[in-house]
Amino acid sequence: MYRSHTCGELRIEDVNKEVTLSGWVQRVRDKGGMAWVDLRDRYGITQLIFEEGVTAPEVLEKTRQLGREFVIQATGTVVERYSKNDKIPTGAIEIKVSAIEILNAAKLPPFMIEDDTDGGDDLRMKYRYLDLRRNPVREKLALRHRIAQEVRRYLDEQNFLEIETPVLIKSTPEGARDFIVPSRMNPGEFYALPQSPQTFKQLLMVSGFDRYFQIVKCFRDEDLRADRQPEFTQIDCELAFIEQQDILDIFEGMVRHLFRMVLNQEIGDFPHMEYADAMRLYGSDKPDIRFGMEFVELNEVAQNKGFKVFDDAELVVGIKAEGCASYTRKQLDALTNFVKSQQVGAKGLVYVKCNEDGSFKSSVDKFFDQEALAAWAQTMEAKAGDLLLVLSGAKDEVRKQMNELRLHMGNELGLRKEGEFKPLWVVNFPLLEWDEETKRFHAMHHPFTSPKPEDMALLDTDPGAVRANAYDMVINGVEIGGGSIRIHDREQQQLMFKHLGFTDEEAKEQFGFLMEAFEYGAPPHGGIALGFDRLCAMFGGSESIRDYIAFPKNNSGRDVMIDSPALVDGTQLDELQIALNLKKED
Repeated sequence: MYRSHTCGELRIEDVNKEVTLSGWVQRVRDKGGMAWVDLRDRYGITQLIFEEGVTAPEVLEKTRQLGREFVIQATGTVVERYSKNDKIPTGAIEIKVSAIEILNAAKLPPFMIEDDTDGGDDLRMKYRYLDLRRNPVREKLALRHRIAQEVRRYLDEQNFLEIETPVLIKSTPEGARDFIVPSRMNPGEFYALPQSPQTFKQLLMVSGFDRYFQIVKCFRDEDLRADRQPEFTQIDCELAFIEQQDILDIFEGMVRHLFRMVLNQEIGDFPHMEYADAMRLYGSDKPDIRFGMEFVELNEVAQNKGFKVFDDAELVVGIKAEGCASYTRKQLDALTNFVKSQQVGAKGLVYVKCNEDGSFKSSVDKFFDQEALAAWAQTMEAKAGDLLLVLSGAKDEVRKQMNELRLHMGNELGLRKEGEFKPLWVVNFPLLEWDEETKRFHAMHHPFTSPKPEDMALLDTDPGAVRANAYDMVINGVEIGGGSIRIHDREQQQLMFKHLGFTDEEAKEQFGFLMEAFEYGAPPHGGIALGFDRLCAMFGGSESIRDYIAFPKNNSGRDVMIDSPALVDGTQLDELQIALNLKKED
């Protein structure tokens, strides 16, 4: 066998044991009469010792051939280490080597295989198989594994069955672009990679599998960022004979289980927040409630005072930064530049300092006297020492802008504390949202989401006011998952397609199989999908999901390690009966 123990296993009680270890050379220290080799594997590091006059000459000779990342096998005796290293678990012992074999030599790696490496992102992605040898990356993937095991354990105890669904499916409109795959056996026709297993999990409910889950790959052809990859993983779940609260209880329980088992941490209540309240108070459907700084609408006290910027605005809204009246002009200018940045897009920022003597100093003193500013402070429940920050404009735009400013202030003031977790459910989303480009309503989630029964009458008269039986799980301002109670009746599903602008023919072509299935006894059902990569990143304290994926893509959707996507041979295109018509770049 190649090893009797791993490189992270041996302790002081193993002294005098004969052992065999295999792994990679982390470093070699040769002092002439003595040499030490740090041998590394996935489990840890063990020090090997070689000494002239004690170690056989042929073993010493091989030792002097070693370089970083050589793969070796070493046999020897466990001895107590003279100079102990309390920074590693094996630091009390070392191996007095009697035999060594070079299993594979290695080129000098392009960056240091260390916790704090000298390799930049691009270089490490090109040599990802080397980057994966580093402890921080390996620990992230080990965390991913542990979370996956705990998800499976919890859902199994809740009587869920793990069932795989197809990867080659039919292209259907679900919001993002599909990745399409040509079919050689059916020329001119294409499969699509699933954006989610949505229709299949609903069909499983029709089939009588009342509790399904899958830790599943999903694919979306969309622009990338830190928390997006073209292929990502969901904890995908569907349940039959349930209501919304049943789903919230089960998956709130699952997240509590994960925090308890993985982070050894109990998390607090999951409050429920209406979507409309989330947008009104935080300007976001995924608010970070680790801190307050809720929005206060100021139209009644700030408009009709001759300040055109406010008077012409649909919404005047402010936040209160407690204890920040001492901000300097430089700090206030920095906040103004922030809101005017391309990321935020506001035209400017109004501030009011609530001075300790009860007076007010603002950037709009020309238009508002002390009495008017006092009314602002009263409306915002501000006290001496607070700073009021105010934006105005079109309602939807200014709420998004104020959300960015609120999060920025939360970071500046240290209110978004690492290691503190505040979950909530955002419920009762709009069923439909208006798209200015196409001039019609689209499903906010997907076309299978059921409307609130009490809002059904509004579908014909005020579609934008119809609320959905939909819910999102949010933790620390990150959408961890979302789902809905589904439509399970053919007639209602056809009505929904009609309001989404589908003709009967289009609905039948795209989703006829699902509507037909509803005619064979579809139970009431609903589900949820949680972003597994995002959940892992949150548990690991990271912003980006990339290091929690073994072989991720870069921001251009490329795998620079294998150089993918790539051109394919013309013969393959001929077999698929595909001709390329590439547009020339200007």
